[in-house]
Amino acid sequence: MFDYLEYIRTRNFPHIWCSGCGDGIVLKSLIRALKKLEFSKDETVMVSGIGCSSRTPGYVDLNTLHTTHGRAIAFATGVKLANPKLHVIVVTGDGDATAIGGNHYIHAARRNIDLTVLLYNNYIYGMTGGQVSPTTPRGDKASTAPYGALENSFNISGLAEAAGASFVARGDVYHATQLEKLIAKALQKKGFSVVEILSPCPTAYGRRNKMAHPVTLMEWLRDHTVSITKYEKMSEEERKGMVETGVLYDEEKPEFSSEYEALIERLKEKK
Repeated sequence: MFDYLEYIRTRNFPHIWCSGCGDGIVLKSLIRALKKLEFSKDETVMVSGIGCSSRTPGYVDLNTLHTTHGRAIAFATGVKLANPKLHVIVVTGDGDATAIGGNHYIHAARRNIDLTVLLYNNYIYGMTGGQVSPTTPRGDKASTAPYGALENSFNISGLAEAAGASFVARGDVYHATQLEKLIAKALQKKGFSVVEILSPCPTAYGRRNKMAHPVTLMEWLRDHTVSITKYEKMSEEERKGMVETGVLYDEEKPEFSSEYEALIERLKEKK
């Protein structure tokens, strides 16, 4: 039987996540991926910002850094450049990464620096008041949109690909085994890797949008997600309301920290 406690700081339990939140499922999928890849805990760093997802580092027995709102990728960039040998994982949310941290997100992708970003997407600011986030679906309610959001939402996976990331995938917590595999692939990729993770928030999002019961949200994920392979074979009519999951983009590109190290070596040779 798999021993999750090998990677858990039990002294920090019980956790703060609400009943029905998917963040615990993500945590377990991540731990299984780390164990499968045999990553050294001493050579792995987890960095987060602010939000429900960003509390994850407090529960894992790795090198961890809990930073300020929206700045997780900026801190992680510093860690990676200081010691390029480290495996650096960023745990963030749709608000933390793509609203206040949006500039860091697109420019880290543009640089293609070797970070693995696990971006929990629950369509709302879950911990800080239930406000509209960049991924809140148009028409859905939030504390700052009691009559429904008027803004169009980001395709945050498409944004990462367009900005220059090497690897982009989307998974969800209903399909936890698939999620584990996607995280493992992202961790092994050299370059900026993003796994967008659809995770239910029954408290801040569900209650406002007639899906307060956790089972209802999990059933939505079951019924509205489809593998990218199947999605590509569907008609435009069949695609309506469906979200494609799996590896969305995977390309080899020059990686920033390696290029930076090579520049340093070239300059040393000129002295």
